[in-house]
Amino acid sequence: MIHTLRAIDFRCWGNVSLELAPAGGIFVGNNAQGKTSLLEAACVLLRLQSPRTHKLTSLTRFSSPGFGIAADFHESLRKVRHVNGSLVCEVDAEPRATTSEYLRDSGLVVWMGNDDLELIRGSGETRRRYLDFLGAQWDPFYRTHWSRYRRALKMKNALLKSSYLDEKQITSWEEMMIESGTILAEVRQQMLHRLQPAIAEAHRAISSSRETISIDYRRSGGEDLRTAMHQAHERERRTHQSAVGPHRDDISLQINDLNAAEFASEGQQRTLAIALKLAQGAMLEQQRKLCPIYLIDDIFGELDPVRRNALMQALPTNAQKWITTTNLDWWEEKVPFSQLPCYEVSQATITRI
Repeated sequence: MIHTLRAIDFRCWGNVSLELAPAGGIFVGNNAQGKTSLLEAACVLLRLQSPRTHKLTSLTRFSSPGFGIAADFHESLRKVRHVNGSLVCEVDAEPRATTSEYLRDSGLVVWMGNDDLELIRGSGETRRRYLDFLGAQWDPFYRTHWSRYRRALKMKNALLKSSYLDEKQITSWEEMMIESGTILAEVRQQMLHRLQPAIAEAHRAISSSRETISIDYRRSGGEDLRTAMHQAHERERRTHQSAVGPHRDDISLQINDLNAAEFASEGQQRTLAIALKLAQGAMLEQQRKLCPIYLIDDIFGELDPVRRNALMQALPTNAQKWITTTNLDWWEEKVPFSQLPCYEVSQATITRI
């Protein structure tokens, strides 16, 4: 758990310092006051990525050269600085040579927000980001292969768009894509196999229904990536982009054997999205023997009372929870974490309520 969090020039925060209870805290305030940015800072510190943007440079406060985040976490002091495009990571004042080394003993995170509904009815990119965020925490080598694959993909696409097709170079980048892409797909498939029972259990806890949930990994070009690339050779040269691989793979989500995006109600979709995140936390804790921190961004006030109360009951009691909300109208003294300290966030200042 995080005991203290400090951030400089991060989003709207020029300088913020926060002490957290072991159980976490609730941050109350109007929109655009910096509540979500506090959760985002914790996520960036622990996982070196944001659930809201692909680019760390966009997290820097306006007109500042970079940002810094530090926290007392699990008996260590962790620091991340991003200045002029460079990322520096430290643990107990000792620089970590690579991001993989920094993440190896960092904390785990489950991010829950209103846009989780896009996991069900949004594009495949949203579901792939879910898999990649989970994979980087589940397997210490996932992030390395993801970086290698993305680099090779970028280079191959650039070559496919060039006026002169250098087939020898394209083939060399494809070999890197095949090597790392095959590993990524296999890890993703393994994770979904492990997630299936956890999703079903979480879904039952939230919905109290007997609906059957299935989740499958769909490879864009079949089981063998090398064969898929060979078959897509002519098409890729016509479209000037790589057509098969983990960057095009997707997840199939079904409720009672029907496509959840097409046939499920909004309530069913929202329940399934919550179940995906709860299953993520349960699987990470089982795999890594470490309870994730739950960063919950303004969802309780949007849920109906039945789903809200079920979610409160389903969240692990031993997990630290950071919760944002625009109001406490939904709050009841009898909820499982009613003793969480509350903070008012207004105009980039934090006040204990």
